[in-house]
Amino acid sequence: MRRGATLPELCLTLILVGAALAIALPRLHALADSLAVDRAAREIVAAHGRARIAAVLRSRVLELTVDANALTIRPAGTATPIWRGEGPAGSQVVLAGPPRTLTFSPVGITLGLSNASFRLTRGGASRTVVVSRLGRVRIAP
Repeated sequence: MRRGATLPELCLTLILVGAALAIALPRLHALADSLAVDRAAREIVAAHGRARIAAVLRSRVLELTVDANALTIRPAGTATPIWRGEGPAGSQVVLAGPPRTLTFSPVGITLGLSNASFRLTRGGASRTVVVSRLGRVRIAP
């Protein structure tokens, strides 16, 4: 009784595994892109909520700066952050446009021109975080 596989059997197995990987890998990349963009969008929404609550709890005017490299909350007029999180670029997600600063009043409503849209893309996946002046935040496809 012989044990093992012959060379043609091994070649056929490798061809089948290669074909399966060629079909599956592009779908896995698209899934990874979609998950990274969704995560970056949720981080911006969470930072917005964190800044709003911090402004109310501290009874101070706070600024949230949304940049590709960092999400930063700091008191208005100072450079020292009270919170700093990783921006979308940490997940290789592209944030379109320049950095934006949202200013929160001590009652939790944003001041000035605080309507904003943040467009996030990676590969074929994209999401837009839409922020209204009254504090409503939504993630649009």
